[in-house]
Amino acid sequence: MKITTSGESHGKGLFAIIEGLPAGLKVDFDEIDRVLALRGSGYGRGARQKIESDRAEFLSGVRNGVTLGSPVTVAVWNRDYENWKEFMSPEPCDTEQRRLTRVRPGHADYTGVKKFGTDDARNVLERASARETAARTAAGALCRQLLRALGVEITGYVRSVGGVKDDGEYSFEAIRSGRGEKLMMMDRAAEARAAEEIDRLKAAGDTCGGVCELRVSGLKSGFGSCMTYAEKLDARLCGAMLSVQAVKGAEVGLGFAAAERKGSEAHDGLSVLNGRAFRETNRAGGIEGGMSNGEELVLRAAMKPIPTLMRGLHTIDIKTGEPAIAAAERSDVCALPACETVLENVIACELCAVVLERLGGDRMDKIIERYGELLP
Repeated sequence: MKITTSGESHGKGLFAIIEGLPAGLKVDFDEIDRVLALRGSGYGRGARQKIESDRAEFLSGVRNGVTLGSPVTVAVWNRDYENWKEFMSPEPCDTEQRRLTRVRPGHADYTGVKKFGTDDARNVLERASARETAARTAAGALCRQLLRALGVEITGYVRSVGGVKDDGEYSFEAIRSGRGEKLMMMDRAAEARAAEEIDRLKAAGDTCGGVCELRVSGLKSGFGSCMTYAEKLDARLCGAMLSVQAVKGAEVGLGFAAAERKGSEAHDGLSVLNGRAFRETNRAGGIEGGMSNGEELVLRAAMKPIPTLMRGLHTIDIKTGEPAIAAAERSDVCALPACETVLENVIACELCAVVLERLGGDRMDKIIERYGELLP
């Protein structure tokens, strides 16, 4: 399976083409729109979310609510394009009024200007924008429906925001039903403190990042491989998380904490109960030797503070070469809930590809049958 996205932040829309989905997958359109709405929610979001009310429109690959086996094309149209079409039209248009030359540190602006040989950072930032994740979220919401048909579910929560941490340990079911509405945190007291920190940062023209934890339940053992590095499941899932804009760190299981432990405290011993082996702990986060081991997958991603600050960072103006204050595009103070939603669906895309590579098949009924034959 292969997913390609296209589109610009203030262009006509964002688009995903999904190749390799089997025929016979029933599509829940309302669920995809609910996931897109979740991506646009959360405390600390900016004005853009008041304009966009994302919905997925399927342009190909689905008929009568069922996938055909042909490439699926999903569109998420930008309502804000009406305010930008005279500057962003594919046809000749006025690019001067929205030209951006005071490049923003922490973004793709300056490096992209040099790489692609342009004197307008908008030609770079429009594609580099996290708005692109609307297309991947829609694609992931569809992939989750395939995984769910096999009994594989994904959830997650926000573990820290702006230095306010939740160090609790929660079950898959607790996370799925117990996340807070404001920031998707489990600890309500921590969530309230984090909201206060966001308010303080907004008043100061600053931003914050944090950590999201993702869980995958129901994935059987043997997905991924120890035979080639490109097939290692942890490498693929961490790569998927790091592909999300503003994510700068990824870990599996204990992750970096494993480096501080003794070997006897870092691995998962095996025991036997009623003739079946089981792991006494899940410090590996469900992946050993690059393969799923049948335990719950535990993944974390660190999101940096959003680099578009309303007060602006020190930079240069590429037009004059002089020092300047970075341009202040519309931005969020905190986007951790959105990031968590995006991460769930990006992981779903990669897991779906991994599952289909192992099971093969052109039809959902055959894929479900083959998955059922696998050992846990």
